[in-house]
Amino acid sequence: MAPGGGGRAISQQAFEDMVRENVEEDLDPEEPRGRDSGALSPGRIVKCVPGVASAKDDPVLQAVDALKEMLASGLPQKSNMGEVVRLLDRLSDLCSPGGEEAGTRTRLLLSEMAQWSCSAPHVLLSNAEEDALVSALKALSCVLCDIRSTEIFQCNHGPKLIMQILNRYGQSVNLLDSCFSVVAAAATGNEIVKEAFMDLKIGELFVRKLNAQSKCCTESMYDAIRILLTPDDDRVLASQVYGYARKFAQIGISDALVEALKDGLHSPGVISICVALKAVAVNDEICRSISEKGGIDAVLKCIVESSEQNDKAIAEVAVLYCSRSEALLFILAGSDSNKNTIVQNGGLDNLIKLSSNFLMIQLLSFSCYFIHYDNCFIQIMTVISALSLRTPENAARAIEAGAGDLAIQAMRKFPSAYQMQKQCCLMIRNLVVRNQKTGVTILLGNGVERLIRKAKSSSAICKEAASAALRDLVSMITTDRHTSPHPVFLSSSS
Repeated sequence: MAPGGGGRAISQQAFEDMVRENVEEDLDPEEPRGRDSGALSPGRIVKCVPGVASAKDDPVLQAVDALKEMLASGLPQKSNMGEVVRLLDRLSDLCSPGGEEAGTRTRLLLSEMAQWSCSAPHVLLSNAEEDALVSALKALSCVLCDIRSTEIFQCNHGPKLIMQILNRYGQSVNLLDSCFSVVAAAATGNEIVKEAFMDLKIGELFVRKLNAQSKCCTESMYDAIRILLTPDDDRVLASQVYGYARKFAQIGISDALVEALKDGLHSPGVISICVALKAVAVNDEICRSISEKGGIDAVLKCIVESSEQNDKAIAEVAVLYCSRSEALLFILAGSDSNKNTIVQNGGLDNLIKLSSNFLMIQLLSFSCYFIHYDNCFIQIMTVISALSLRTPENAARAIEAGAGDLAIQAMRKFPSAYQMQKQCCLMIRNLVVRNQKTGVTILLGNGVERLIRKAKSSSAICKEAASAALRDLVSMITTDRHTSPHPVFLSSSS
């Protein structure tokens, strides 16, 4: 429900005086109290940009007032349409996250601004001027920055308007991109808006655009898919996004995303595709379906292409690609039926090769910390851990491919990278549980015990994972203590 509009706004000076009183009374400065609490509700405090004497001189308010005046009489004439576009673009530039007045969005009367921004596309929709409509949509996406503004968008029939534009202007890339940006902004943190778009069958529209494999498949569309499937509204106890993801898979969105990913790093928006596909893969059935459609091959192709980048600057970009891809691969590897597919298709070898490249680049940078590649390296080991879980054959194959040696090298070279140390311990544990004694012997012979104990004593972050790894190493050695021709013993305390 949209907030009421009966409260009055207060001036910047009055607000600052109220804050000063709170500080003197040891109250929270962010919660000013007064006789008229309605005037102080979120969005009703008119603050000015630093250096601006009054609200009249605020550049955002000036742009809004000018636009309201031009649109008050209805459809603008062609003679002044250029000025409308200029003002809309000015508003977008000022209020975008990187704009010069980005913070102004939270200082304005958001209710008035959001209501006007929702009405602007309505006014311009019947006009043939595409540029003006695109500019209005971009300004709207910038204003939709909190739950208050997205509720106003919902109450002003915003979802219906956006779907109307999407269905009417299906061939305009700029309009589609702007519309999907509004979808992503409006659905962020608002379960009601998500439901409204689902009721308007936005999923079927996604399928049509994806299957067309045209330029309309912009990153903003993939972002909109991801946002619609993200449970980010803290006001609801149980989000419906899990059901939305199953619906998206049933109507073919996951299959279409796999097709979009098959060109590897040459796929436009490959990062956004991977993240959107990950959001859809919410259960084992969908993960198996993605594998059957070639999704694992597509993700591994991205990883192989990234590992072939030798230039450090290019490799840094490849980290972005691969970190997202491996996050997706980790989800797919959670399905037991997919593990062998990943391993048989060279997934283990490619992951270890890629992580070796990242480790070498980090060593060549002469840094004692994992600055650029820690997240990617951790994700690689997370995937290897998932592939080895409950699968002794894969664990043995991972040790043969060098996963254990890689973990030992990383732990030795970067003792202060505690998250990486923790993940190494977790991976080592999965590699040795129910594994052949030869793998354990190799790891112990290379000094893994000392490194795990060092990680355990160095940081509380590593303590639990290191203790579990030591416990399983002890268990494996104890089992073969009397049968191994060259038994290896751990220290008595673990």
